[in-house]
Amino acid sequence: MDGKVIIFCAPSGSGKSTVVHHLLDNFDCFDFSVSAASRAPRGEERDGVDYHFISNEEFDRLVEAGEFVEHEEVYPGCKYGTLKSEVRRIWSEGHVILFDVDVKGGLNLKKYFNEAALSIFLKAPSIEELRRRLVNRGTDTPEAIEKRLSKASEELTYAPQFDRILINDDLETCLAEAVSIVNGFLEK
Repeated sequence: MDGKVIIFCAPSGSGKSTVVHHLLDNFDCFDFSVSAASRAPRGEERDGVDYHFISNEEFDRLVEAGEFVEHEEVYPGCKYGTLKSEVRRIWSEGHVILFDVDVKGGLNLKKYFNEAALSIFLKAPSIEELRRRLVNRGTDTPEAIEKRLSKASEELTYAPQFDRILINDDLETCLAEAVSIVNGFLEK
């Protein structure tokens, strides 16, 4: 192992991206690990910035070649994974890797990086609040929102397997707690 990693996981709509961007803005030592995804960009997402958008065929080829630290088919035909090249790039620059991944990917990363990792599960205060946030986000159809909420219920069962659970009830409090947790880990 070359360095430390911090893993953020959360059901869609919990505020994970907001927390991760806050940490990136406030810690010079962090670099965001851009995951690979076999889906099309949503909203304002950009290739190479938010995800490395690749085809299912290319994704499978990279899996076969052993180019992933972890990978998961999150939804049928929709795969996500962490490329080894991203880990090498960030550590070669002397930075701490900040991951924003799905729950199963996060647990796989925690197992892979072991003591070099801090895993944080972020959640909304309730499923009802999660629904409200997904609706207000305006990026998904009602069917897609129901699919995300169903997945969220499953993902919440994994929360106890993470090092820390952070509830995003009040954003400012959540951000301050995230900074405190991360500082504690970096000082070890």
